[in-house]
Amino acid sequence: MDQLGTDPNGIGSRWEAVYRSELTSVDEAEAQVVALAEKYGFDEDDLHKIGIALREGMVNAVVHGNKYSAEKQVFLTVVRQEEGLSVIIRDQGAGFDLSQVPDPLAQENLLRESGRGILLMQAFMDEFQVRRLSDGTEITMVKYQAS
Repeated sequence: MDQLGTDPNGIGSRWEAVYRSELTSVDEAEAQVVALAEKYGFDEDDLHKIGIALREGMVNAVVHGNKYSAEKQVFLTVVRQEEGLSVIIRDQGAGFDLSQVPDPLAQENLLRESGRGILLMQAFMDEFQVRRLSDGTEITMVKYQAS
């Protein structure tokens, strides 16, 4: 389900989508958000960063949050702001405490197959926030646009 405001290029416009808890949703969400960011005038480097951050956030929501549950969904919102773009991803999982996530750069974690998603989202976006909700986890990422 997609919803797009009446003026997708206008400041404050909002785009929303709901995805199933499966990995194919990650590709769909990335393509849609990168297309929106391109429409908003982000350059190629920022489009790449937005795409990677979005992919990592969606994978975390599907795999770690919803644990691939067919009964749970991932909610994605993109808001066009004067200074850039906000991306909000919400799952319906049990939630987590960001301070309890192992440091992916610690020696004992360097060879782990997972655990770098949050680091990548923080590195590629200008703002990153995690909020634990009563019915899941919500991450908000902001990418500012160069003037």
